[in-house]
Amino acid sequence: MISARELARLIGPMLRRQPELCGGEPFTGIAVDSRLVEPGNLFVALRGERTDGHRFAAEASANGASALLLSDSTRDPRDPNVAAFVVDDTLAALQRAGSEWRRERGATVIGITGSVGKTTTREAAAQVLARAGAVLQSPANYNGDIGLPIALLGIEPRHRWAVIEIGPYSEDEMRRLCGMAGAEVGIVTNVGPTHLERFGTLDDTERIKGMLPASLPARGLAVLNADDERAARMAERSAAATLLYGTGGAAQLRAADVRARGFEGISLRLELRAGSGLEAEPFEREARSPLAGAHHAATMLTAAAVGLHAGMAVDDVIAALAELEPGSRMRRVEAAGGFTIIDDAYNAAPRSMEAALELLASSGGRRVAVLGDMLELGTEEESAHEALGAFAASRCDWLLCMGPRSRRTAEAAQRAGLRRTCWAETARQASDLLRDNVRAGDAVLIKASHATGLHEIVPRVETLAPLGAETDRPDPADARDGWGGDAR
Repeated sequence: MISARELARLIGPMLRRQPELCGGEPFTGIAVDSRLVEPGNLFVALRGERTDGHRFAAEASANGASALLLSDSTRDPRDPNVAAFVVDDTLAALQRAGSEWRRERGATVIGITGSVGKTTTREAAAQVLARAGAVLQSPANYNGDIGLPIALLGIEPRHRWAVIEIGPYSEDEMRRLCGMAGAEVGIVTNVGPTHLERFGTLDDTERIKGMLPASLPARGLAVLNADDERAARMAERSAAATLLYGTGGAAQLRAADVRARGFEGISLRLELRAGSGLEAEPFEREARSPLAGAHHAATMLTAAAVGLHAGMAVDDVIAALAELEPGSRMRRVEAAGGFTIIDDAYNAAPRSMEAALELLASSGGRRVAVLGDMLELGTEEESAHEALGAFAASRCDWLLCMGPRSRRTAEAAQRAGLRRTCWAETARQASDLLRDNVRAGDAVLIKASHATGLHEIVPRVETLAPLGAETDRPDPADARDGWGGDAR
């Protein structure tokens, strides 16, 4: 982490006022929310749509910030123990600092973008690389204009690699993010109907995501999903070597004979073909991972790709895959009531919903899907929610939907033949319905876009008192309050 002295050097041309107090002690962290400031932090005051961080500069100082980055000098609390830097634009200064620091540190940056799967790909790639040296990975959600430069400022001299998510809100932001990241390896997981309210169409999404492989240097590597036509053709835009990964015949790094074993993980045959863009010799090897769900074959492939590109031996890569930890997504919780919760309520998009439902379908016991709205789908919103209902109908026994958009999901599932469906307007209603009908032995998937609030039901449900025999609760097809009949 940088120090006040290094910050002054990195943003020198932008400084309107440099504090006399510029020590060499590294900051303990960087915060943009005064409520989250910890002793020794750098507080960056940002002007947003709803509030101005300068209003809270004094609070940040009182909470222990050792330095402030401001554009309004009148908000300087004049604390002799706090270094106050003044620039015209605090966000631009933060971004310059992150970009310059990344360039000076020399760590190889692996940039990851795509419509879904960025976080699991980041976590897996970092775990594989960690067997060969020190790795920095961007914290959760640190993938945009504010978070990405903060992540880059965490690079230390010991880090050989930095694994960074890139999640833009617009084409202009993607251009800035690619410039800041300076990635040598670029991974594109897929292109799907997510964030269309920001990007426009799928063609726009493809163009924007494709800016990552287009930004790579000739010595770099573009790791592209061969099973996704839009991602695969980004190879035409990159000067770097290309590695196509997937399960189909076009893949150069291929997963064959993929076998999903529920929460026991997956197994596959890992094949590297000649002409892959990697220096490793072609091989075929059996590989396993404790990651749950067949969709994690792609996660294993991308993690293997970065390991091989980094010069790791095939045996070491295979061993690392076998020890991958699930990370922050698809959390499995054994509830007090004797049922299993598959907590994937962090976020949702059509492809990730389908992957989660496939995992649920492989679970034992009654399969309960609690699905909320998928947000930012733009013109694809109605069709995507209806398609999800048809997909869910054959992969769960009960379907509980929550939110205005998901009403279409419940209705589509009923039309597809799933009798046990219901719809709730709010998370609290969904929680009540689930509480009254779930029982021991069930597998319960909970998934929605985070802003819907569906994640709030997880702590309520996982602490339910143990339920009795299977007959102790009403069959949802016969109960009232929305179970069975019309999805209402």
